[in-house]
Amino acid sequence: MSKHYFLLLGGLGFSNLGNWIYLIALNLAIWHLTHSPAAVAGIYMIGPAARIISSFFAGSFIDRHNKKTIMIWSDIVRGIIVCVMPFLTSIWCMYSLIFWANIASSFFGPSSTYMQTKLVADAHRQRFNAIYSTLNSGSFMIGPALAGIIITASNTSVAMWVNGLTFFTCAIAIAFLPTIDNQQDIEVKRVTLQVIQADFKEVQTFIIQQPKLLLFLTVYTCALVLAYSLDSQEMTFLKEVLSVGDSAYGLMVSAAGIGAIIGGVCAAMLVKKIALRIYIGVGFALTMGTYLLFYLSSTVILATISFIALGFFMAFSNTGYATMYQRAISPMLMGRFGSSLNLVQSILQISLTFMLGWLAEQLSLQLVAVIFAVIACILAIYVCFLSMCYTKTLYLGNGENDE
Repeated sequence: MSKHYFLLLGGLGFSNLGNWIYLIALNLAIWHLTHSPAAVAGIYMIGPAARIISSFFAGSFIDRHNKKTIMIWSDIVRGIIVCVMPFLTSIWCMYSLIFWANIASSFFGPSSTYMQTKLVADAHRQRFNAIYSTLNSGSFMIGPALAGIIITASNTSVAMWVNGLTFFTCAIAIAFLPTIDNQQDIEVKRVTLQVIQADFKEVQTFIIQQPKLLLFLTVYTCALVLAYSLDSQEMTFLKEVLSVGDSAYGLMVSAAGIGAIIGGVCAAMLVKKIALRIYIGVGFALTMGTYLLFYLSSTVILATISFIALGFFMAFSNTGYATMYQRAISPMLMGRFGSSLNLVQSILQISLTFMLGWLAEQLSLQLVAVIFAVIACILAIYVCFLSMCYTKTLYLGNGENDE
């Protein structure tokens, strides 16, 4: 495997480790400050709100500028923001910094996808994505446990500073990657309202010309956003319904990482034996099924088992989706298409997260979460059906398993 692969995997993987430390610390900080499910859910609404705003111009900027430079500066900005956050005592000031960190992330994400698409050969892409998923899974397991250790030994502030360090480390790793944008690939121009309107029309034309891909992405996105909204109540469910303590919460999230590491390793080993459509179709359906199992749990043991299963199947689903997306979307359009997709996802996520939080306050959290999970499962099963029917259209073929 190329050294560039290792730099890219190492930088992104290390950054994700810090993200999990930060997420646990932030969730606990907001909970202890307010003891409000709605306040915790607010964390999951600020991100989408920031992405909605940035989606109107981020894609146009990304596709016209050097992606490597964008990634480096995005990491630097996020690192500074996270390091400053512990010095604030107002929840609204914290929300403000979370907002700006997510603005920076809106530039980093599509640029990262572009770099992966251009640096990784198509023959290596599925295995690369599986390894990347495994690294994410390792972060998923180690991050919460490490966060628990750091918070126990010190406080949430130190955990956030560790995350800031991981952003700076990722920026250094990205700096050593080659510059892959040729001058002819970049049309540097001022991003005006007219340019943004033209870009949205170009994305609209691209996706309308591929109705099967549009249908797939629509159903997939709806199910995924339902899962995101359920994530916002995960900690509240464990604390209020299952009476789980802070340390146990971190360990339970780590249990999902154990399953995800095993799933990621299996996904990397089976790329030549299992069709890509199975990865994304069956993997996604089973992932949504574990959400339902989790919110149906009446014991900590069952919730932990569902966490482990969630991590395992998510590794296959994420690998399949990432590979399909990199094949289906033109690199020259990837920034604008990614931003447009983020815009839709963010609007849906804010709406559903708010609805879930409000209904959970009015009714039973477990009842409302189960209803959301059932809908997500139904949509995921349809995604599985589409992936089996539209294998070639969705670029889900891989060698001997194309039939």
